[in-house]
Amino acid sequence: MKVLVIDDHVLIREALRGVLKELNDGATIVEAADSRQAMRLIDEHPDPDLVLLDLNLPDRNGFDVLTELRERFPAISVVVLSAFNDRDSVTRALDLGALGFIPKSSRREVMLSALRLISSGGIYIPPDILVRRETAPSLSPSSTSGTEPRPLSPRNLGLTDRQVDVLALMMQGKSNKAICRTLDLAEATVKNHVTGILKALKVTNRTEAVIAVGALGWDLRPAADS
Repeated sequence: MKVLVIDDHVLIREALRGVLKELNDGATIVEAADSRQAMRLIDEHPDPDLVLLDLNLPDRNGFDVLTELRERFPAISVVVLSAFNDRDSVTRALDLGALGFIPKSSRREVMLSALRLISSGGIYIPPDILVRRETAPSLSPSSTSGTEPRPLSPRNLGLTDRQVDVLALMMQGKSNKAICRTLDLAEATVKNHVTGILKALKVTNRTEAVIAVGALGWDLRPAADS
């Protein structure tokens, strides 16, 4: 496991080094204090498995760095670290392709759990952000008949098995083209499934869908992986 940590605070880098060694004792950890050093290190140490990116860098806006990393190195998993965890920052980072957003205030155990989730193909979102939007579905259809409401599941929300497969891959940050290859579907079919998923979750984009699914607590796994 090869990891690049981009953060200008020495103490933060030291703390992350300990967490990463606990995650994988054989990990190779490379550190950069700013974006220029980070890009040079990527050239010297190609194909890192993971980049931990601070949003507040001394030489450049972290969101701009995230954009460049996703454009130049789309195969690299990027996780954002930040002293702030407001909803707008989290949503923007996920929109730009980050596979997780870890507040710097998180306890060591939380950081470790977040990195384990990301390493296994999931997306980590701070629990405070995992709240349902006012427009999100809150009860299953049976609740309208006066009976005790059932916990929401993909099926009683109206999602088909194939849509669940697509949603599971969306939760892994896969693009429509990557989903097409994984599930052997036409791109138009995947787009239709994504539209149906967004409608069922009552959200308007993929990032909101990820947050909604996190709030619902669904453990999704595509059939292709089973």
